[in-house]
Parts: sequence; C-alpha cells; structure tokens
Amino acid sequence: MVKTPAEKWKDTIINYRKKCQKILQTSKSVRYSGVINQYGRTLTGIVRSDVKPLLKSEQVKNEFFILSTLMNLRKDSEKAVGKLNYVLLEHQKVSIIILQKNKMTFYVSIDGNEKSINSIILKIKKII
Repeated sequence: MVKTPAEKWKDTIINYRKKCQKILQTSKSVRYSGVINQYGRTLTGIVRSDVKPLLKSEQVKNEFFILSTLMNLRKDSEKAVGKLNYVLLEHQKVSIIILQKNKMTFYVSIDGNEKSINSIILKIKKII
C-alpha cells in the first residue's frame, strides 16, 4: 500500500511528537518541547502538564518567527563557520535550547535554575 503525501506528513508529525515527548522525559526541568518549521509555524509542541506557560499565544508566534528567521539567515554562514551545534538563550526564569535538524527547529525551554543544562542538551541531541 502506497501512502499518500497527507499520510506521510501525518506520520512525520507523529514522529516529531514522539521525540518531543521523549525530550520532556529527559528532565523534570524541561517545561516545553516543540518543533517549528523554517517559517516559524509550530508543527507540534508539548507543555509539561504541571507547568503554566510564561508566554501568551501571540508572544509565542513572535518568538518562533524570530527564531526561524535567525536560523534561516545563519544558513549562509554555515560553510564558513561550520554546522550549528545548538543555541542557548539564558533568561532569569527559563533557559531555551534551540537545535536544528533537516530544516526543522527543536525548541526546548527549561527552568532557569537548572544546573545540568549540558547533560540535558546531550540527551536531546541523541533523541533528535
């Protein structure tokens, strides 16, 4: 049986969702795990059940648009500086880890008081 493009896309989204669930399981400090495309659109995302989101819907859209623009613009310099490993944004309340694979951006937020961010990053890289 040959899958239609819509079925293939649905399978892709399911795989991304499973990866997001695995990322949430890496640490109790992980607040959110999601995947956005090169245009800043959320393909899937999961907020930990016991966590209250810090951003409103419109703020999230803006955040993802800014990050997707940044990631797309960085592609031009990739040959000169090498492939991007990850981006870490540290705020007072949360740290945000951004990783990219196959034009998809994995966006993970972690409680700001987490001390073992490097081990979480290593676990996430194995998952994606």
